[in-house]
Amino acid sequence: MRINIKLAAGFPLSRLESTFHGIETTRDENNTHTVRLTKSEVTADRDFELTWSPVPGNEPHAALFSEQWAGDNYSLMMVIPPHQEGQGGALPREMVFVVDTSGSMHGASMGQAKAALKMALSRLAPDDRFNIIQFNSSTQALFGRAVGASPRNLARAEDYVDSLTASGGTEMLPALRRALTGEKELDRLRQVVFMTDGSVGNEAQLFEVIEQKLGASRLFTVGIGSAPNSFFMTRAARLGRGSFTYIGKVSEVRSKMKALFNKLESPVLADVEIDWGEDVQVDMWPRRIPDLYMGEPLVLAVKGEVDGKTVVIRGRSGDKPWQQRVTLHGGGSRGGIRLLWARKKIADLMDQKARGRTEDEVRHEVLVVALGHKLVSKYTSLVAVDKTPSRPLDQALIGKNVPVQLPKGWSAEKVFGSMPQTATPALLNLLLGVLAMIGSWMVSVFGKRNRKNVADEVRHLNGEMYR
Repeated sequence: MRINIKLAAGFPLSRLESTFHGIETTRDENNTHTVRLTKSEVTADRDFELTWSPVPGNEPHAALFSEQWAGDNYSLMMVIPPHQEGQGGALPREMVFVVDTSGSMHGASMGQAKAALKMALSRLAPDDRFNIIQFNSSTQALFGRAVGASPRNLARAEDYVDSLTASGGTEMLPALRRALTGEKELDRLRQVVFMTDGSVGNEAQLFEVIEQKLGASRLFTVGIGSAPNSFFMTRAARLGRGSFTYIGKVSEVRSKMKALFNKLESPVLADVEIDWGEDVQVDMWPRRIPDLYMGEPLVLAVKGEVDGKTVVIRGRSGDKPWQQRVTLHGGGSRGGIRLLWARKKIADLMDQKARGRTEDEVRHEVLVVALGHKLVSKYTSLVAVDKTPSRPLDQALIGKNVPVQLPKGWSAEKVFGSMPQTATPALLNLLLGVLAMIGSWMVSVFGKRNRKNVADEVRHLNGEMYR
């Protein structure tokens, strides 16, 4: 695997790091950072994660990257709210922790999940309520419903976490339904933290359940392991109006979970709206702006003339109104902005299927965008045909098994299963079964031959009698 990145954030950075790979960075006079791997080639057995943050300040950071294409203006707008402690009033919460204990979580992933759960329990306030749900081939909850975070209940929860083991399949749907089912109390924030490697194949069905059952809850996904299903967890968090956190190694559980719970404990900026002004016509995606948490950026893709415009961002922090006026500039002109706008629009259109729109309606609108911008989607694909011979024509094809690179920390035995390695007669039983099948086939064949011979003899005798 080789990686070469150019990062133009639009404002000064205080931090630029790679979590799992060694990197080298340089910065030019335009404040553009070039990032390369320290090693020329590395094994592709885990995700590459690049994290960065702006220099903190009391004013909102804003950047606007623009592109003109086919007579239209496209912009990528990023606004980071100012760092202000103590906005709004903190409310007691109902926390539902859902943990994946399927076979793919065996090893380091299970250790990370346990450490994350214990940290989450330690951050609960006395007025909070909580529950723990685990799932593999079946779903099990620690309590019948959310209970108070009393010392006795927390001690019981820690023992429960210690007893968790990874085995079985990944039946996520019942666990997701159970976690999102529940009436939100007016004086509480209901937050669901879902810890998994996302090893599932029914994403569309899961997205529909999130859209239908979310209500006033908020869903926060935590990716566990070296190669989680980032597509599923990112989109699930977007539909759940939460955020996605990735934990790739045990040593970062504390820092990543601390950052997540600092956000969850901070007042929510909900009901976010953008006032573009009466004279500005824009096509903005995503249409439904997610809740924001302290230090989290607001990223919007816009089609329309907005460079240099002043917009008003409004929302609600706790029980108090929040408002910021921001002038959009600073990023300059960049190629590819139209493609980012198109991808965000396609992603939002695909989400609308979970909200009740028909397949035909969504397909028509996606095709218009995807074909117009030459993008791959569920309904469009790009096919490349290479006619260069890869072997001499006089040589026959040879088939063989190709080894698969498992993600770092995965156990093939736990994920795919294996023959028992203990002192059991499994191999003997398998051999006897094969021999029995061969014997049955032989009896069937020779039985048919014997019956045919007997019939021939009878016909011969009948002929002699009437001759």
